[in-house]
Amino acid sequence: MTPPAPDRAAVRVEELLGEELSDLQLRVLAGESSLANEIVNPRVQKPGLAFAGYFPYIKPGRVQIVGESEIEYLKTVSPGKRNDRFDRMTRLPVPVFIVTKGLEPPRGLLERCQERAVPLLASSELSSVVIKRVSWFLEDHLVPTATLHGVLVSIYGLGVLLVGRSGVGKSECALDLITRGHSLVADDRVTVKRYPNGDVVGFSEGAFHHHMELRGIGIVNIQDMFGLAAVRERKTLDLVIELESWNDDVVYDRLGLDETVFHILETPIPYIKMPVAVGRNVTILVEIAARNHILKLQGHFSAREFARKLEEQLERRPSPSLPSPSR
Repeated sequence: MTPPAPDRAAVRVEELLGEELSDLQLRVLAGESSLANEIVNPRVQKPGLAFAGYFPYIKPGRVQIVGESEIEYLKTVSPGKRNDRFDRMTRLPVPVFIVTKGLEPPRGLLERCQERAVPLLASSELSSVVIKRVSWFLEDHLVPTATLHGVLVSIYGLGVLLVGRSGVGKSECALDLITRGHSLVADDRVTVKRYPNGDVVGFSEGAFHHHMELRGIGIVNIQDMFGLAAVRERKTLDLVIELESWNDDVVYDRLGLDETVFHILETPIPYIKMPVAVGRNVTILVEIAARNHILKLQGHFSAREFARKLEEQLERRPSPSLPSPSR
């Protein structure tokens, strides 16, 4: 199975106007035709130094927050210098300006943004609130992202991703796990994000949220059928299990001494390849794999402990005595 390639991380300015930041009540004052401008840096800026004339301070692709301190400073600058700085700033690769605290934007800035189609937004919230909310939103949306074909389930608190070719039985196994008290996170299309702390988190996007596709039955709503406890919104990926049809020509691991990993967004995730055959209870095997992984996290590696005890027994066993040489 080939590791997924990360999607390019960018947020369009128009996404700031969506439901997730509706509490900021952002409104467009200028540059409506350029709301497709891309924000590529999760860190926001306050352009005070640029207003003072230090333009290298402005970093491309970052949201610029214009608050009370910036506006009060601009009042101390002569109209000529002020308009010159507005002119130079709106020529820079700034995706959007946001004026906070319900303040009236400087007239020159508003005019330049209108002329050059640079989005200028406004919010009645304090700068500190806008910075916190916008930064959180951008950090969540600008982290490396990829999409996987598989089923993500929560088993004993572990995020277990079931992968494998179409028709191998991933959804059926997940459904059986749900009936045993575990939870569905995402079916068929799993969106994964890697956060700065190293966690790879999976979830479901779009209309398929909390739903599963079962061949011969169709689409079912897991939450409606099994209740709230049967679904999870998102889960950190702790273990990847690849289901594959049994192949007599393949030598499968019988001891479990070797640990393998599967890289998702350049992050290694513990990985198991599990053969599927008639008579094998795959659900039980997946549960056991999850339990065994929990034991490993607690420092108990069953296969290695078994191998160590076997070696100790062999070392204690007396060596066979050699026959005396005949005279």
